[in-house]
Amino acid sequence: MIAVIGLAGTAPAAAAGKPGGYYGQRLNWASCGDGFECAKLRVPLDYSNPGGKQIKISMIRLPATGKKIGSIVLNFGGPGASGVDHLKIDKSAVSAAIRQRFDVVSFDPRGVGRSSPVRCLPPLVRDAYHAADGTPDTKAEIKQVKQWEKTFAKGCEVNSGKQLLKHVGTGEAARDMDVMRSALGEERLTYFGWSYGTYLATRYADLFPTRIRAMVLDGAEDPSQTGEEFSRSQAAGFQVAVVSFLRDCFKAKDCPFKKHTVTAADKRLQALFKRADRAPLRNTYDGRQVTESLVATAVMQAMYSKAYWPFLRQALAAAFKGDGTLLLRLADSYTGRLPDGRYSNLLEAHRAIMCVDHPESACPYWPVKGTRFTKKVRAKGSPPIVVVGTTRDPATPYQLAKKLAGQLDNGVLLTNDADGHLAYAGGTSCLERQIDHYLITVRAPRPGACATAAQT
Repeated sequence: MIAVIGLAGTAPAAAAGKPGGYYGQRLNWASCGDGFECAKLRVPLDYSNPGGKQIKISMIRLPATGKKIGSIVLNFGGPGASGVDHLKIDKSAVSAAIRQRFDVVSFDPRGVGRSSPVRCLPPLVRDAYHAADGTPDTKAEIKQVKQWEKTFAKGCEVNSGKQLLKHVGTGEAARDMDVMRSALGEERLTYFGWSYGTYLATRYADLFPTRIRAMVLDGAEDPSQTGEEFSRSQAAGFQVAVVSFLRDCFKAKDCPFKKHTVTAADKRLQALFKRADRAPLRNTYDGRQVTESLVATAVMQAMYSKAYWPFLRQALAAAFKGDGTLLLRLADSYTGRLPDGRYSNLLEAHRAIMCVDHPESACPYWPVKGTRFTKKVRAKGSPPIVVVGTTRDPATPYQLAKKLAGQLDNGVLLTNDADGHLAYAGGTSCLERQIDHYLITVRAPRPGACATAAQT
């Protein structure tokens, strides 16, 4: 990960006193439709050289509907997800109670969406890249995987440039958030992060623990893990989720598995992967072939939410008959492929950020070097930080939330006994009401307030 350099530990007033200072800048909000306002935040590309090149961070806000407390900043995860797009699509990402008391703000982190986006490969090459064999069985297939990784890395270098790629890491994105806090006129930050947004928050809390007002981390990552350790945790989490999906499937009339045992169903699922590896499934949607990699991507995407499970049942039923059309639609949702064949830059930004944050991961051909940040984050001096873990979360397994809450000097753990990725969705469950109350009042949830809640 990126080393702690530049403005880390520098008082905002000192930064503002420099020529072209970034702290205290005024945001020029303008209407961008449907009640939203948009603005651009100026930040240095390289915090070790704040007088050098600038980039702009794209921001969006939904003004408070009632008596305003301040602003709440949201990050929806990824890395690589556009906060601007997500909030525009889903105003209900937070509850009506939060919308009443806060300006709801989100943003595209550096390298993402409209904030100096990383670009790597043209759409048709992206199609081939995502369809390529991800489980090589022969020397020739292993060679092909390596060649694809080289092609991807080179494409990022050519189309984005080393200068940008070097500075898209989470360490500098966390510094951007502190500039954002100042530009929003907030003495301390109120923040809600989901998934990768929790990792971004821990980096912020490590740098600026006393500048936090309230912070909720849903679907938490453990910053003390290496990239390889996180990948292993995630693999185990997805396996737990698949088993949960299968058991749920057996209760449905349209379940495509003939034998209703986990072992038998899992064998049939593995047989589908092998079948698609030998000969891709047909597709009536467009001209692409549905390879093993796309089948696996589709199943993985469906594990993120139980809302996908009925669609996955239909998709698997068709796939067992040789039709991979519905699976392809699920895979496209994961890879960010749009109906017209273009792609969002979600996975390109994801790779670029991960290779800077976790250079020890699968980034052997990446054109710039990252710096590892693997440590327990205490956030000494922070107020209570609420960490939320879901027991059968595939992407950020529950144990990671427990570990993070235990690391923090003032960590509070809330447990959501459920399937799917993440707990809070702007609803009215007891857990969600606890979170809302904490964000509004800054009083941490009490142990036992809900049946699913516990405190470290």
